[in-house]
Amino acid sequence: MESIRAENVVKAFGDTRALNGVTLEIRPGELFFLLGASGCGKSTLLRCIAGLETPTSGQIFFGNRNVTELAPHKREAAMVFQSYALWPHLTVAKNISFGLEERKVPKDEIKRRVEEALAMVKLEGFGDRSIDAMSGGQQQRVALARALVVHPKCLLLDEPLSNLDAQLRIEMRREIRRIVKEFGLTAVYVTHDQEEALAMADRMAILAGGVIEQLGTPEEIYRDPRSTYVAGFIGETNLFEGTIEKEVDGYAVRLGELRLMGRVTNPAWQPKESSKVKISMRPEALRIDPAGAIAAQVVEKVYLGQCIQYWMETGFGRLQVVELNPHHIYAAGDEVRLAVQAEDVILLEK
Repeated sequence: MESIRAENVVKAFGDTRALNGVTLEIRPGELFFLLGASGCGKSTLLRCIAGLETPTSGQIFFGNRNVTELAPHKREAAMVFQSYALWPHLTVAKNISFGLEERKVPKDEIKRRVEEALAMVKLEGFGDRSIDAMSGGQQQRVALARALVVHPKCLLLDEPLSNLDAQLRIEMRREIRRIVKEFGLTAVYVTHDQEEALAMADRMAILAGGVIEQLGTPEEIYRDPRSTYVAGFIGETNLFEGTIEKEVDGYAVRLGELRLMGRVTNPAWQPKESSKVKISMRPEALRIDPAGAIAAQVVEKVYLGQCIQYWMETGFGRLQVVELNPHHIYAAGDEVRLAVQAEDVILLEK
């Protein structure tokens, strides 16, 4: 296991800065996600870590080694690409052994390590198969085996599951996490898929415009977003503008005629009385309750079995509400009341 550290990394392409002073440390044995919208810099940062791009300035460390100028094959890291990058004219075993052959590993050792790698990804006995005879999920496992066979200290994954169908994605999430933890790898995983990141990550960094907006565990990022960008990007949320009112034991916020208690998640920011703020409320944090403070009317519903998504009109705007394990289904036009706890009313800098 080895830590990975980026120190003030800048990567410019002409006048465009894809990375603008990124600093972070990935702990040994951690499954760490880089997450963000297209063009945020996540893939560029992964390529700098892999050695496929050289930072314009700043440094990359693997453990105590400065690898900023080191060639990719000397970093003891292996990469899995979105496209798998397998050779269709070679067998599964030949695809996996390619890196070992390039390193002049003895044939007996190659055979042993290929069989070991196939076992890691649960493809024992598939070595003689043609790549064209393998399903998408099996090809993904071959790409993983090819990365693992060189015994890397770090595993780098660039959108590895984006070409798989929904059920296979869920299966491969579990497999990738199992492999990383079972074999003590430090892994950096790039994706734009929020659900994938929340389900798999030990920690994650949310990038926007070449900088890190927030870094933390999935629970911290989801429950305590520190900006409107993070609140809106991770999961779904209702965002409104409100006004801070004075309150002795916390913060009160006014939305039209409604007054709610809320909390601040960014320790570097304290709202002032009468200032305008953004308010984030997750759909599942709102509950239908006859004693609730929020008057609402159902506009639309989507039934999903284990839950119902509602869109409701209120005096301060339209809300999305998710009711889990519903016992009653409301129809468009029904009038209800909604309740929300103060800890679920997140106050953010406008």
